[in-house]
Amino acid sequence: MVEGRLGRPPLAAKREQFARLIARGVGNAEACRIVGVHPKTGKRWRRGRVMTSSSGARLQYAPVISTRKQVISQRYLSQDDRVSIADLAGAGFGVRAIAAQLGRSPSTVSRELRRNRDHGSGQYRPFAAQLLAARRRARPGRGKLLRDPVLREFVAGRLTARWSPEQVSQALRGEFPGDAGRHLAHETIYQAIYRPELGGLQRDPRQVLRTGRRHRKAHRRADARRTGVLTGMISISDRPAEAAGRAVAGHWEGDLERHEAPFSRAEVRGLRRRAVAAAR
Repeated sequence: MVEGRLGRPPLAAKREQFARLIARGVGNAEACRIVGVHPKTGKRWRRGRVMTSSSGARLQYAPVISTRKQVISQRYLSQDDRVSIADLAGAGFGVRAIAAQLGRSPSTVSRELRRNRDHGSGQYRPFAAQLLAARRRARPGRGKLLRDPVLREFVAGRLTARWSPEQVSQALRGEFPGDAGRHLAHETIYQAIYRPELGGLQRDPRQVLRTGRRHRKAHRRADARRTGVLTGMISISDRPAEAAGRAVAGHWEGDLERHEAPFSRAEVRGLRRRAVAAAR
């Protein structure tokens, strides 16, 4: 039996750590530095990738799924609120009494008991009500391009003709001047291109966009300042007086000059004259 060569160790632990950092809002480059992987590896983890095995089979790796917990606004009923409603309703309290104890409107409690009651038994079950509310809240909406085939055909035709999303957005206002429901922002068209499941445009971004990018280019936020390589710098206004007089070697501009080619004779003579003058 011939023993095969050992492959690289799996990066499952690093991948999970990378996913947690991304979920906390850490950038791709910083997360890769902390985990210890190449930035290109981090991009593949975030966006997913498709590989071809030695047998010719195409293997698709799903992107990293963010583990960030969805934050629900306090104006919606939580699972604890629904448990309290069930307990108080079972104890015989009325709608207004339950609403007063929860600090909610009576109409909110009444609507909750009416919409999320078990239709089979007629009882209000808090955990089943929480699932019903979560499914109802997560229902995806259909965009304009998915609902309107005429609009979708117009946008797809212009993109095939190599129009930019900005040009298509302006052309829609001229094509449908009295129909505001068919006006789209260029960002909506971009999202429909990069995410066909949302916009219904089954087009390769490299074929319809002039940039030829398959993925959107990440942009730095305006409030996120990029960290420079120089830290603890001293302002030139705080330099000592002897540096301003250039009386000491090391305070001349020539000490910091960098030339790709060797110094010319004129430059060397100039530095010598300045050195002799400073020594006097």
